[in-house]
Amino acid sequence: MAEFTICVVVILFSIILTWLFGVSRKRQPRANEPPLVNGWIPFLGVALSYGRNPLAFLRSTQKKHGDIFTCKIAGKYITFITDPFSYSAVFRQGRNLDFQKFALGFASKVFGHADFSDPAYSGSYDGIHSIFRQTLQGPALEQLTTSMMDNTQIIMQRNTLPGWMKEGLQKFTNRIMFEAGYMTLFGKDERVLAEEDSVEKRPLMQKIIEDFLVFDKAFPEMAAGVPIHFCLRAFRAREALAEMLHHKHLRRNHCLSALIERRIDAFDRISHVIDELGKARTHLSMLWASQANTLPSAFWSLYYMLRSPGALNAAQREVDRVLRESDHNPVIPGRPLILSKEQLDSMSVLGSIIEEALRLSSASIMIRVVNHDFTLALDSGLTRDIRKGDYIAMYPQMIHMDPEIYENPTEFRFDRYLDENGQKKTDFYKNGRRLKQFLIPFGSGTSECPGRFFAMCEIKQFLALVVWHYEMELEDVENSPLTTDSTRAGLGILPPKRDVELRYRSREHA
Repeated sequence: MAEFTICVVVILFSIILTWLFGVSRKRQPRANEPPLVNGWIPFLGVALSYGRNPLAFLRSTQKKHGDIFTCKIAGKYITFITDPFSYSAVFRQGRNLDFQKFALGFASKVFGHADFSDPAYSGSYDGIHSIFRQTLQGPALEQLTTSMMDNTQIIMQRNTLPGWMKEGLQKFTNRIMFEAGYMTLFGKDERVLAEEDSVEKRPLMQKIIEDFLVFDKAFPEMAAGVPIHFCLRAFRAREALAEMLHHKHLRRNHCLSALIERRIDAFDRISHVIDELGKARTHLSMLWASQANTLPSAFWSLYYMLRSPGALNAAQREVDRVLRESDHNPVIPGRPLILSKEQLDSMSVLGSIIEEALRLSSASIMIRVVNHDFTLALDSGLTRDIRKGDYIAMYPQMIHMDPEIYENPTEFRFDRYLDENGQKKTDFYKNGRRLKQFLIPFGSGTSECPGRFFAMCEIKQFLALVVWHYEMELEDVENSPLTTDSTRAGLGILPPKRDVELRYRSREHA
């Protein structure tokens, strides 16, 4: 239904534009430009073919036109670079290519806050953007990791009952990871804390999770250009979430992260150009960025681990070993586990499980806006002229699913990223050459996610804790593996098309 809605809206929009502005006129190619793939539908170009299966479309087009070609997609001209050795040539074009303009313009439309790509905000927003790296990496990451560890265990212990329990795996993952992540960044809302001992099932936090999922589900439509007001449920969910994130509420929360504290202070200093609702909506974009890809990443990591007996056994041995070597031997009943970032980093098996799950489920796209006409030199020595106003894109799934780089790429192998010594493997090859970038789930260059280290820590903590606390099994492990929902291709980690039943109970420790 989502795909049908997108197609209908975009087609109608294209017909109107064609009639009003005559956009059906073909673009005139210039000498030394990449091959142009126009498609046959006015305005849309090849949007439908690309949207049905981006990976298959790009592979097919690469065979016809080589490692660089330009596609007309929904009125925009996007030049795709399909040679992974040429990615660095794109990243070096900082003067000619702009990621922030694209990202901030898109965020403004979806989240409803100010367009920070507007020169009026440039000086103010530069300082705000730098807060990410200052509070999500380095020493600050240790504190976030500790807080996330505590919050995750609080939620897990709250919902543990005697005997076997049943729950959808996706629901289980979302329930734990969303609330733990929310509390770690945005603190503990006093209204939510008041529900801790309630016989009711924490209605306020449930409402926050439900609103987030409703808003997130509409993201493919909004990414396709459908105005949020046409997605009424998503619009209402967005406004309800923004209300929770007003500064008047956040300031009352306990244990705010340094990231949110500093963002509050920074936005309050520019109150003359952004109102309170606008500030709240910027925090909503932060909430979405911290959850939208982490939730499905955690799901797939746990799903593949449970489907593979070898992966689960190796993970259990690793977690048990790390805990034996720590101060938690024996673990005191009721005492929360404490794993430092250094200990998490030492868990190479869990790291490989997560990275393999990311490889199989990631379908992000890295996009840059072309600021000036320039000539791009590929790794092969080939040069092509790129037009101002166009876009350059790279689709890392072409690397992740390349059988030359990864043997049997559609197969889950928990130890794919482990070397012969059980440590992190970094040697992957194409055309006999070692790849610098062989796994790109978090973007790269200027678009690389500043929260990637925290995200990896979150997922590792989650896997370590569920392995330690629970015996777990999937009910339909004999059935065909779950498939991804490709309607979110280009947005990051693909969610599953459906949930799968999970059985779990508390694990007894000697």
